[in-house]
Amino acid sequence: MASSASKRTREGHLVTYNDREETPLEHAVEEHWDEGTSLLRRLPSEASGVGHAFFPVLEDCIFVGHLMTDLDSIAGAIGAAHLYDGTPARASEVNTETTFALETWGAELPGKVEDLLRETPERNVCLVDFQQQSQLNPAIPMANIVGVIDHHALQSNTIVTEKPIFVDIRPWGCMSSIIAHSFAVQRKFLPKNIAGMLLSAILSDTLNLKSPTTTEWDERIVAMLVQYLQVEDVNELAAKQFRAKSQSLNLMTPYSLVNGDMKQFKFNGGGDKTYLVAYSVIETTDAEASLSRAADILPEMRAVKVAEPSINAVLLAVVDIVNLHSTLLICGRVEASLALAAYGGELTADGSMLQLAGLVSRKKDFVPPLTKAVKEGWEPPQLSVEIGSALDLNGLHRTKSMLDVPHGEVSVEYTDDVPSGLLVRRDD
Repeated sequence: MASSASKRTREGHLVTYNDREETPLEHAVEEHWDEGTSLLRRLPSEASGVGHAFFPVLEDCIFVGHLMTDLDSIAGAIGAAHLYDGTPARASEVNTETTFALETWGAELPGKVEDLLRETPERNVCLVDFQQQSQLNPAIPMANIVGVIDHHALQSNTIVTEKPIFVDIRPWGCMSSIIAHSFAVQRKFLPKNIAGMLLSAILSDTLNLKSPTTTEWDERIVAMLVQYLQVEDVNELAAKQFRAKSQSLNLMTPYSLVNGDMKQFKFNGGGDKTYLVAYSVIETTDAEASLSRAADILPEMRAVKVAEPSINAVLLAVVDIVNLHSTLLICGRVEASLALAAYGGELTADGSMLQLAGLVSRKKDFVPPLTKAVKEGWEPPQLSVEIGSALDLNGLHRTKSMLDVPHGEVSVEYTDDVPSGLLVRRDD
């Protein structure tokens, strides 16, 4: 790709790439620059007045994302609340990447959804970036839900409503792309701090527009926002954002690494057989640092099945967002059997890791092979009383795993009398 100190000038805005090779992110922005310009023309300036997104059912709604809150769910809630004249909220505490974006763009952290509903319990709610019951904050009554804005597939655990609701679900790489596009289509003024949050969320969710979930619409929206915000080096912005996210991983406990970005999926096998899989993802620019902590992470993965016996398997993918490569951590015999059936390959690191070259997206790369494997007849391996390895009884390692939980530290103790594990309060 061509290298140039000044790549493009539009309406007095100079984009510079600092005399280096153009990255895929920058190339996508360049390729869709003119389309972004066309969208940008639809955004009104502050001086021209404020448009109105006329959807009465969404007016004065609380807009909130999923538990295990990420950047897209916060940015989308902020953007949707401004677009539809509502109030943004957060379902749980935010990660450091989200904090970085809030500070970079000068946006305010939304309040807790439970606090807002405590003040006005009858208030309507619009879900953003999800529609699964398992990801719903328990404080939100299902009867209060009047809308969904999302980019994920509809699965068996989708919310159930008694009446028709507003739904905007698109097969795009990021929900914030949908919100930004809606601002342009509905010709409503987009404040710069909200535009910045939406841009950061798109870069995060699409891995700098390199994820297989990325669509041309995501690229067009990024091109529009780059021009609107006059971002001189979008690659530098993305690099700083992902560095902030990766650096924080070193400070997180093993419990937080496992539970911080975990989603549960139900897979239907033959007959009435169903399997529940918890799938965690760690996205980082320094995969080796996360993998070096595998010995501490694996027991926390096993502890998930002790805390929630309905979960059949727990998988965790460490995603190298620079090299677009993932390493799957395998915490037991069931997980090993399922992973090999779904992805193939060979286990490494004494059976605790599986390399997934070129796979980076949970939605598009990781989950579909699991669905296929279960539909084709995969079943958990039969346990034997004569197991010579350290991994025993559904993959529960006979060791202690300290859980960093909100209500204090507990330990999971495995004994011959209670081989499935017992949660015990730690004595200080």
